[in-house]
Amino acid sequence: MFLGIDIGTSGVKAVVLDEHGAVVAQGTAALTVQRPYPLWSEQEPEAWWTATNAAVQAIDPAVRRAVRGIGVAGQMHGATLLGADDRPLRPAILWNDGRSHVECAELEGAAPELRGVSGNIAMPGFTAPKLLWVRKHEPKVFAATRTVLLPKDHVRLRMTGEKASDVSDAAGTLWLDTGARDWSDTLLAATGLTRDHMPRAVEGTDVTGTLRAEVAEAWGMARVPVAGGGGDNAAGAAGIGVVRDGNALLSLGTSGVIFVATQDFRPNPARAVHAFCHCVPGLWHQMAVHLSAAACIDWVARLIGASGPAELFAKAESAGPASGPEIFLPYLSGERTPHNDAEVRAGFLRLDNDTTPERLAQAVLEGVAFALADGLAVLREAGTSVSSLSVIGGGARSRYWGETLAAALDAELVYLQGGEVGPALGAARLAQLAVDGGTPAEVCVAPPVSHRIAPDAQVAARLAPKLAAFRNFYPRITPKTL
Repeated sequence: MFLGIDIGTSGVKAVVLDEHGAVVAQGTAALTVQRPYPLWSEQEPEAWWTATNAAVQAIDPAVRRAVRGIGVAGQMHGATLLGADDRPLRPAILWNDGRSHVECAELEGAAPELRGVSGNIAMPGFTAPKLLWVRKHEPKVFAATRTVLLPKDHVRLRMTGEKASDVSDAAGTLWLDTGARDWSDTLLAATGLTRDHMPRAVEGTDVTGTLRAEVAEAWGMARVPVAGGGGDNAAGAAGIGVVRDGNALLSLGTSGVIFVATQDFRPNPARAVHAFCHCVPGLWHQMAVHLSAAACIDWVARLIGASGPAELFAKAESAGPASGPEIFLPYLSGERTPHNDAEVRAGFLRLDNDTTPERLAQAVLEGVAFALADGLAVLREAGTSVSSLSVIGGGARSRYWGETLAAALDAELVYLQGGEVGPALGAARLAQLAVDGGTPAEVCVAPPVSHRIAPDAQVAARLAPKLAAFRNFYPRITPKTL
């Protein structure tokens, strides 16, 4: 059996696959995010390790004893700064932290080749601008920094004692030569760093080390190999078989992502499209990234007193097919594609005396769908053809939301059995490739299809004027115009 561990933003998930690729066990543990100041988003690295232990140990001991390899996946971009003793010097600065927007412009000025080499525009979510912020505002911490790791790679260090990062995750730092799949000395120098500060760059299917003896004993396992793994989106893609040129997925996690696998490196930074390495050798991918997807669902559920996402979906559906005029702009943490705006914030518009909690819930589901439609439009502008999207993440549980999404995106949604497992599934498959060999096409097969949702012309017609209004409202709420 193979264990996949996903270090998410809201929790850690561990899953075990059998030799046939079926999920036989799962364990989870929650995480919290600290927001001490506006634009800040941080987590304590020790919390990742505590949650990882809890998630793994929630799995039946007999299943754990049968594990032959481990893969790791996780939230991207988080800056984990370690001192000479390999202990964190400060809380990790997360992917949805927007404090370094000024440093993004400084980085682009210091490294004019950045977009061509990394394939991406500098955004506050990426790792490199975070280090410039630390150098400017916490110079003692910067001077003491000996290693910069991403969240899952800090967990790898605790598991194995090894410092390594797969290229799909490393591509999200802005320090990688994405086409060459290796660190760029020039981009590192632009932030005052060298290769000595970096873990070694590996493929997601490489063995990066073995489980330390004390960890193996605590987890009730042999000292099994640990694979390179992948950034959360790339690992999620591997988990559902998106490992061929043109395969695409829609991830409905805390953030929302449209991911398209490509056989070559196709950057398009001008429209805030991400171009990264895939977690399997010889592939890359493009992404449209939206910082708040399921995060909006959790937020509005609390706002209207719903017990959780399931009740929120039910409330939205009960509002009926003739939705109200309400518009929601889902920018709780700013936005990446296509706006690259760290300072914009979410808002309800066109509320009236008849607005109800049910209509607010419906507006939030529509608003996230509209943001994703903006991202898909940018990918299509770049020449990427997408007519079908495999769906993963917690948001995949709602058929009602799926009907809204399919109509707004004008694409068929394909729901897969077990697709909600997400990146941990792909991490386990990468472990299988690292231990047993084989090709990604053989091992990373798509789960059976649960159901499909095709775009409904009537729903699309109802949503069209609201989508047009949604796009018209963004320029009016950005801080640049207020």
